[in-house]
Amino acid sequence: MAKFEVLDHPLIQHKLTMIRDKNVGTKAFRETVREIASLMAYEVSRSMPLKDVEVETPIAKTTQKELAGKKVAIVPILRAGLGMVDGMTELIPAAKIGFIGMYRDEKTLKPHEYFVKLPNDITERQLFIVDPMLATGGSAIDAIGALKKRGCKEKNMKFACLVAAPEGVKAVRSTYPDVDIYTCALDDHLNENGYIVPGLGDAGDRLFGTK
Repeated sequence: MAKFEVLDHPLIQHKLTMIRDKNVGTKAFRETVREIASLMAYEVSRSMPLKDVEVETPIAKTTQKELAGKKVAIVPILRAGLGMVDGMTELIPAAKIGFIGMYRDEKTLKPHEYFVKLPNDITERQLFIVDPMLATGGSAIDAIGALKKRGCKEKNMKFACLVAAPEGVKAVRSTYPDVDIYTCALDDHLNENGYIVPGLGDAGDRLFGTK
């Protein structure tokens, strides 16, 4: 079974509490999501492998470490996942970006794919799939499925979100047990409308000022 981790770093928890507040405006919400995503990138990339390299400092030659694993691609689930991309790329500026568009049927709560655009070498990269919310798990499952359909392997995928519901975590782990899941909070449950409780509302609407 892959890793499931709640990122309890004090800065992450503090900033997450800030954006849970319903009175926080679009600008502050967007900026704080970006900051949290940057902190998450630090944690999600912790297990990336290193190799020895020889460099010459102004004083002497020395053997030090550099990244040795697959190059990274960040794959936001549209549209809310876009809010996490800039924060991730602040720490991983060479990452390529792929896009998976999903919308949720408000009656059935089922996700529908409407757009996929990925780097040509997507199958050769470590994938960070990002979406602020892991609610029912439907969008995450469909996004992972879309990547698998295009040749990507579960073991190369990590899913990162701000807030998760137990139902969504269970659904993703039962469908794709080899995908690591990272969240900043595991909240209580989903309400009858499929929203996470206590959650932070509709992340897409709060990021982009829509309703």
